Amino acid sequence: MTKEKKGMSGEALYKLFIYVVLITLAVVIIVPVAWVFLASIKQNSEFYGNPWALPAGFYWQNFVEAWNAASMGSYMLNSVLVTALSLVLLLVIALPAAYCLARFQFRGSRFLNTCFMAGLFINVNYIVVPIFLMLRDGDAWLKNLMGNGFLLNNLVVLAVVYASTALPFTIYLLSGYFATLPHDFEEAAYIDGAGYGQAMIRIIFPMAQPSIITIILFNFLSFWNEYIISMTLMSSATGQKTLPVGLLNLMQAQQSSAQYGILYAGLVLVMLPTLILYMCVQKKLTQGMTVGGLKG
Repeated sequence: MTKEKKGMSGEALYKLFIYVVLITLAVVIIVPVAWVFLASIKQNSEFYGNPWALPAGFYWQNFVEAWNAASMGSYMLNSVLVTALSLVLLLVIALPAAYCLARFQFRGSRFLNTCFMAGLFINVNYIVVPIFLMLRDGDAWLKNLMGNGFLLNNLVVLAVVYASTALPFTIYLLSGYFATLPHDFEEAAYIDGAGYGQAMIRIIFPMAQPSIITIILFNFLSFWNEYIISMTLMSSATGQKTLPVGLLNLMQAQQSSAQYGILYAGLVLVMLPTLILYMCVQKKLTQGMTVGGLKG
């Protein structure tokens, strides 16, 4: 009985420790986010009192000014276009590539797997300057050839760079998931007359939906919040900007003019799409992290 009591007390202490850690982490994450939301609806005079005081009212004019006067609307549209195009390009390339590398053995498959694995250990921020120099030289060559270059300060080129840098991580995760799926369904499809492409699109991709949604969410967060590549490749003072770069400009402008409400409204505009997307795909995200294929 004594050993059982000690075992039960040890298990209870372990559970208590886990609960305390989880609650602490939740507070550390939720409180700053909630504070930013509350600060975004405060008038400027309220920031000179108690920073933890609740807003006196709902001052929605901060969002109007951040959207219009600070050009956050155009920045957000640019980010939406770049993120959506990057995800489309990434999935169009990564899904067939991961499927082929996971389900077939062919000459050069090991070499390709090794290359993609090596890409996991390359931090994209370390190769931003070489990418910029390549595009700058390409722009100079196009100007000599056609009189005009389009590789820099171009949202489409930025989306291509985003998709390219995310390929190793995406192919690695997808190929690992595809490798766990049974071959029985594909073989049945082949017997019924389906080709490789039909089996891939109609059989494998629907089965891998949780993993694909996980990939979409992770890369969406990466593309949406990316700053260094966008700032480097979209360096024109009068050119188009993505939301993180525009937000930095807003922070610098509003801090000098002490318009803190507009600043926090801009932060909320950046955070909202990611929070909404997470709430929409939360269940599928959990499945993608826990399910490794069919079992039976």
